[in-house]
Amino acid sequence: MRTEKLSYDLPPELIAQEPLKVRSDSWLLVLNRSSGAILDSRFSSLGDFLSSGDCLVLNDTKVVPARFFARRPTGAKLEGLFLSEDAGVWTVYLRGTRRLKPGDLLFLRDKHRTDFCEALLLEKADEGRCRLELKTDADAQTVLDTIGFPPLPPYIKRDDDPALAAIDKSRYQTVYALHAGAVAAPTAGLHFTQPLIEQLKQAGIRFAFITLHVGAGTFKPITVENIEDHRIHREQFSIDEENAGIINTARNKGGRIIPVGTTSTRVLETLASKSEIQDLKFKIPAVGGSGTTELFITPGYQFKMTDALITNFHLPKSSLLALVAAFAGLEKVLAAYHHAIEQRYRFYSYGDAMLIV
Repeated sequence: MRTEKLSYDLPPELIAQEPLKVRSDSWLLVLNRSSGAILDSRFSSLGDFLSSGDCLVLNDTKVVPARFFARRPTGAKLEGLFLSEDAGVWTVYLRGTRRLKPGDLLFLRDKHRTDFCEALLLEKADEGRCRLELKTDADAQTVLDTIGFPPLPPYIKRDDDPALAAIDKSRYQTVYALHAGAVAAPTAGLHFTQPLIEQLKQAGIRFAFITLHVGAGTFKPITVENIEDHRIHREQFSIDEENAGIINTARNKGGRIIPVGTTSTRVLETLASKSEIQDLKFKIPAVGGSGTTELFITPGYQFKMTDALITNFHLPKSSLLALVAAFAGLEKVLAAYHHAIEQRYRFYSYGDAMLIV
């Protein structure tokens, strides 16, 4: 399939720059993937479209404050994104590395714009990927708690303003986030509030949790001519026995399995591929499981565990849009997107949501 087919035109003013005051006040576009019918609603009314026994599968990864700022000895400002740490050496993305070379010294800056520690550039690779040796005894989590900002995607315009960072620290995080490790939020879950979760539980909706640590590759566009030639990023996931049991029990009793977001979808589909059909239905391994996934879901994929899907509106030519198109059909998805644009929905991470049934 040609990547160009995943394209659409979005007015820049529809890219949400800030979260709504109340998470569940966001719009919810409900798309029927059989008929193509579209309904406009609110996320707070999600329960109107669910049935007792349905199971929502949520990603409880927690976003780490991975965005940071640094300076060169000349004073030139750099922006970075923490990816991983090994024995005091950080792997990061750095913007503005054109004049940097291995052996250069940098200064990592704290939230008050003062120098926190020195860092030696050990290696510079493609796309700004670098390895830094930090001159501090503090572990990565301690350093990031001191210097780090929420790792918002580049289409949300932020500088190093601590006041805005405090808002983003709370709102670029789901209310059920538990296991730290993501450098991007599973944004379909940002619309849930604790009162809404309790309301849905009272209505008989089951909740199951998986963990997938969202990586920076989630923002990488498909740049090849045909999507089949694109290599998707690899991400770590896990699910325990208890939550696997919740999902399989719901499926045994005829409830729909509804992943919240593309990350939960990829985990479910990865796990289902490792299991056998039981009672004419796929189940996930009863003991749960963990590992990595680089499952790239594109149109033509046969879904094994996903009966409906909650998701946000995604960037053109992205692997996330390819997954949604695979689930609901490209023409129907693009028609829904055009409707959302006409109705002035808010797009991307801080934007509105879709429910595909």
